[in-house]
Amino acid sequence: MTSDLQSRQINTIRALALDAVKQANSGHSGTAMALAPLAHVLFSNVMNYDAVDPLWPDRDRFILSAGHASMLLYSMLYLTGYGIELEDIKQFRQLGSRTPGHPEVGVTPGIEVTTGPLGQGIANAVGMALAERHLQARLGPEIVNHRTWAICGDGDLMEGVSHEAASLAGHQQLGNLVVVYDDNRITIDGTTDLTVSDDAQKRFESYGWHVNNLGDVAEDVNMINDALLDATKETQRPSLVIIRSHIGFPAPTAVDTPGAHGAITDDAEIAAAKEAMGFDPEATFQVADDVLSTYRDAGHRGSRLRLEWEERVKNSSLGESWIATLLDGTPLPSWSDELPLYDAGTSLATRNANNQVLDALIDVVPSLVSGSADLTGNTGTNIASQAMTASNPGGRKLYYGVREHAMGSIANGMALHGGVIPVVGTFLVFADYMRPSVRMAALSRAKTVFVWSHDSVGVGEDGPTHQPIEQVASLRAIPDLDVIRPADANEVSQAWALALTNNGPTAIILTRQNVPVLEGTDRPNQVSRGAYILIDAPEPNVVLAGTGSEVQLCVEAAAALAEDGIASRVVSMPSWEVFERQDRAYRDEVLPAQIPVVGVEAGVSLGWDRWADSTVTIDQFGMSAPGDQVMAKFGISASAIEDAARDLLPPDKDRRRND
Repeated sequence: MTSDLQSRQINTIRALALDAVKQANSGHSGTAMALAPLAHVLFSNVMNYDAVDPLWPDRDRFILSAGHASMLLYSMLYLTGYGIELEDIKQFRQLGSRTPGHPEVGVTPGIEVTTGPLGQGIANAVGMALAERHLQARLGPEIVNHRTWAICGDGDLMEGVSHEAASLAGHQQLGNLVVVYDDNRITIDGTTDLTVSDDAQKRFESYGWHVNNLGDVAEDVNMINDALLDATKETQRPSLVIIRSHIGFPAPTAVDTPGAHGAITDDAEIAAAKEAMGFDPEATFQVADDVLSTYRDAGHRGSRLRLEWEERVKNSSLGESWIATLLDGTPLPSWSDELPLYDAGTSLATRNANNQVLDALIDVVPSLVSGSADLTGNTGTNIASQAMTASNPGGRKLYYGVREHAMGSIANGMALHGGVIPVVGTFLVFADYMRPSVRMAALSRAKTVFVWSHDSVGVGEDGPTHQPIEQVASLRAIPDLDVIRPADANEVSQAWALALTNNGPTAIILTRQNVPVLEGTDRPNQVSRGAYILIDAPEPNVVLAGTGSEVQLCVEAAAALAEDGIASRVVSMPSWEVFERQDRAYRDEVLPAQIPVVGVEAGVSLGWDRWADSTVTIDQFGMSAPGDQVMAKFGISASAIEDAARDLLPPDKDRRRND
């Protein structure tokens, strides 16, 4: 039974969605209208949160994976008192507003993750649930004891990332995760029977989830409430609650149509829907005083829980400082002192150096959790810890299985939850599988560390399917992602010093093959400048600028040029993005405009014209052969660099050409 006040509360959510989308002439009305009763139950009765303190660490997390229904969430954040005002609702989708088209973390208080690309939110929710359970294992249920709630739709379940994530969630037995599936059976192209006939209930049951298929109960707040509370009793299985809703309800002709998936803007349709809800069809953005005050009471209901939690933290035998260190994800003081240094001449693959760095940091960066997509030992992410499993959730090594796409999205969820700095690894060529999650990490400023090894045709015998050529350039194209390709083990150490102080994601690109530790890379804080002078001459005629394993070749080429009296400068450029952020004077000092530059990288030339006059690069796919032979075949060699340098010099500077 729905009371008059409760009915008006729910219909206020619907009316706000209609008015905001109409005013913007853009958006998605139908799902927000259909799921208003569900949102009402979640924010009024079920979730533990405090709207006064949106960042309370032990709050329940809510993720709208169906991010196109953003007005559903914005309405609830306004009504329950997160600091969103009615004017913000009126500015939906407008330039600079706090209510953008899809939810964006950091823009709107109460938004936990950025959603919109379908399926990502489900995987983010799995990551948040993993983070909560991990922290609970380490700090105890008196300090960490909350749930992750998510709403998804048909599109989320069609995207493959949701399958990968749901499989891992079932395997990990995430009893603190509840996903509500809005089974409205409508997509943009038409009804879902155009494209799918699988059984979501059976699929999730096969993953090991608890599934409660409620059927056509989207308007029954009591049944929804009971089902959600029943799901909280599950401790060994994630829960999927399936609700058959009617998109666009109660709009008279738009309901259950593909058109309702988008913007309902017809004046007559909106007026008829408002009349059906008992609202003035001529008025807009109507919020009754008792509706608002009741929702505000619900939004503040968690204040008592938060204050009790703060008292428990204060009195905990663990100590407030240690609890804060874990919950905030901060390293211990002087953590950087543990970063290893390597002697020049040592030969070590940078992926192996990465593993040594992680092992050195594990005790001083207690929030590190490292794992890989079935390549843990191969990628240098095999942190010295027990595995994180259903029976041992406090482990700090997470086996993701062959699930690159979900791995990246799950890691983003862990990072945005807080208290975990996730490190995820796979081969660089498989960064293509991860691109959506890497882009979302950058957009969300998630502190995720992406480790990609086997970084060039030096991979060798596996051939072009496994030899990355264009991937580094592709990653550099993503805004707000620092891409670091270390030349040797010392640069790996310094890359981690940068990654752990970044406010967003970092990509560390590593070799499979051994590379020598170079003279001069042990000088402090060089990678933090993005590029630096490794070897210099008093008046260099040419600059040899390389990244990764090719810097050693630049050093060899410089020595050969010196024998002919050609002075050269060797510049290591581990991170273009970081170098770009340096002041103009420093950039000009490293790469003077008057000195020609040869750019060297075992990948495509794309982008090098920003820094170099000529390149030694690879603009075609590789081939299967031992790595050193493939490198030589494609001209990645000291002699090729030497020739490219000579070609940039006037004849009077090149004794070989004069001879």
